[in-house]
Amino acid sequence: MRSGVASLIGRPNAGKSTLLNRLVGTKVAIVSETPQTTRTRILGVRNVSGDGSGASRPGQIVFVDTPGIHRPLHRMNVRMVDLAVSTIGEVDVIVLVLDASTPRGAGDRFVLGLLDGVRTPVVLALNKIDRMAKPRLLPLIDHYRAQREFAAIVPLSALTGDGVSRLEGVILDELPEGEPLYPDDYLTDQPERVLVAETVREKVLHHTRAELPFSTAVVVDRFDEEAAVEPEAELAGDGSTRALAGRRDGGLLRLYCSIVVERPSHKRIVVGRSGAMLKRIGSEARADLERFFGARVFLDLHVRVREGWRESPRALRDLGLQG
Repeated sequence: MRSGVASLIGRPNAGKSTLLNRLVGTKVAIVSETPQTTRTRILGVRNVSGDGSGASRPGQIVFVDTPGIHRPLHRMNVRMVDLAVSTIGEVDVIVLVLDASTPRGAGDRFVLGLLDGVRTPVVLALNKIDRMAKPRLLPLIDHYRAQREFAAIVPLSALTGDGVSRLEGVILDELPEGEPLYPDDYLTDQPERVLVAETVREKVLHHTRAELPFSTAVVVDRFDEEAAVEPEAELAGDGSTRALAGRRDGGLLRLYCSIVVERPSHKRIVVGRSGAMLKRIGSEARADLERFFGARVFLDLHVRVREGWRESPRALRDLGLQG
């Protein structure tokens, strides 16, 4: 049996969060076409049986999704990039995720440069092959094979699942032998409050991506529950979420959230005419949360203006973006 930690690193919008969700088998990270969507490290656990899932033996892979590596313009972005880079020396396998459908550029070279001298096995995942012509793939593989030595180069599509099982097997073969690091039912280290906040933020990004790409955050002000959690689905003691955590047998969750924006004009965009945009965001987020928690959800959303929050150490600390 093998077990260990694999970090997903790469540029913004390379598809790391979509790949994490595909590998884990459920949605633990929000997804958006907007770059820099992921702001913190997100841990997701995959238990592999070794019975034809693409892996040669049983094991446990602890995936760490990281913010996209980019040139930071705000204190928030500096902390995001620091979080991503810091994982390079802390894991057993590094999975470099690149968007194979876009032209190579300086950003890709910069990320590759960060891995110079790294002794940790590096697997190159060429993502989004569903968006490119197949004759372009082999020359691209040859190009990256000439850049450095990779443990493996795996073309895949996180969206369709093509090639993902092979990536899983390659990663598992690079992990050390050992017992699982987490219980079988452990899913993610994201507390329920964070999952709620991120679900709401995903809907905000989806509906306002052209106007508010980066200046929005979501805070859960209250999390009230009117039904007990089933004993076999209790939360882990550290507040993390297990595979069955949060699955209520009916009941009602009352969730009160604040959508934080930087300017009054941003607030008008999120609220929309006669509150239509905010209602749409709330309706879609509530539907996702009801599926995840297995309970009815009352979701109350308010929009607050907090100028300069991306430069505020206190605001970033409240949002989990520690220094």
